[in-house]
Amino acid sequence: MAGIALLLDLLKKNPSVSGQAFHSYGLFSATIAASAAAASVAAGRPFPSRFLFGDGGTSIAFCDASPAWSEDYISNLRSASENIFQNNSLKYSTKEYPIQLKPIFSAFGLKSLALTSLRSFLLFYLPLLEPHTPLEDDDDEDFLQDAPEEREPVDLVVPFKKSVKQIIRETSIVTTRRILERLAVHYASRRMAWKLLKDVPKSAMRKADRGLPTLVFFYSVSKSTFRGHLLGVVASWLIQVGIEIYRLFSNESEDDEEVDKAEKLQLFKKKVSSATVRCSASLVFASIGAGIGASLFRPSTGQWIGCAVGDLAGPIIIGVCAEKIFHVEI
Repeated sequence: MAGIALLLDLLKKNPSVSGQAFHSYGLFSATIAASAAAASVAAGRPFPSRFLFGDGGTSIAFCDASPAWSEDYISNLRSASENIFQNNSLKYSTKEYPIQLKPIFSAFGLKSLALTSLRSFLLFYLPLLEPHTPLEDDDDEDFLQDAPEEREPVDLVVPFKKSVKQIIRETSIVTTRRILERLAVHYASRRMAWKLLKDVPKSAMRKADRGLPTLVFFYSVSKSTFRGHLLGVVASWLIQVGIEIYRLFSNESEDDEEVDKAEKLQLFKKKVSSATVRCSASLVFASIGAGIGASLFRPSTGQWIGCAVGDLAGPIIIGVCAEKIFHVEI
């Protein structure tokens, strides 16, 4: 009984130790305390004083009995934990961002250069093939009696020069874009570089396979097209601004007497602003057109067609609206 009294005094002095811990974790129990007190009395020394005077040669061992688990239960527990780990690893797996850079001089390849040249020559030579319709006269008899006027010879040199300039311009834009892609890979994060360089038509196909709602699919394709078309528009803007800077300084010695420098600088600012507005309109309308085309037609083909149509129609629409509403030429 003296041992139990001393044990209770120790518990009162140390209140941080709760009785629940003693009973739940098996550190002490009333049975162990009673048996320890009985053993200490039988040994001739109180139980609390053993740590000072020893136990008199009598040693008592205590152990907590625990239930024995079968091997089947352990194997089932191990397999369940492995399944949970595998599911979590699949759920939280890191996404890879494969980046494939095209050659920096890909615009000078045989196929690319041939398509660019064909498009440029058709752009400036097709208007020359349009039939010339004579004006209608009030008197048909006088019209029949008049001698047919001889047509002026068609000048083929000017369209050729314009076509060559267009080819140089397009190849410069593509090469500038390749340089910007390498700068994006080097300075931007891998995730952002992948978004700027990924194949947008293939991305539209992947988004279509997910079964997204129409509005969500339209927004996703438009956002992906905006990112994928951004470097091309920036390259086009840089080339246009570079051409205007060249014109500003190349004609300085010739037109100093006729045009004031302030007027030239004002004209330069106007052209740069116009190029900025046209490029911004091209980017925005290309993104919207890609979303509409991918929603209405096959995702990959519709995205490509919508992007091309929006790229061409955007500057025209903005120019007409600016001229009609604000009376400003862009």
